[in-house]
Amino acid sequence: MYTGVIIMYLGTPIALDSWWGLLPLLVFLLGLQLRMNNEEEVLERELDGYGEYKQRLRWRVIPGLW
Repeated sequence: MYTGVIIMYLGTPIALDSWWGLLPLLVFLLGLQLRMNNEEEVLERELDGYGEYKQRLRWRVIPGLW
């Protein structure tokens, strides 16, 4: 889901030839990182086995990058 939203935020300004439209992407990425960190904390605290799963999973959003 997050990867799809990132693609949308990136692709729409490019498709519309509006480079200013990429500025909200930076703000969105910061907010997304904060939200994902919070979700990870909640899942580790409340979901049995999530800590082990998280250690096996290397990339969470974009494989090979993030």
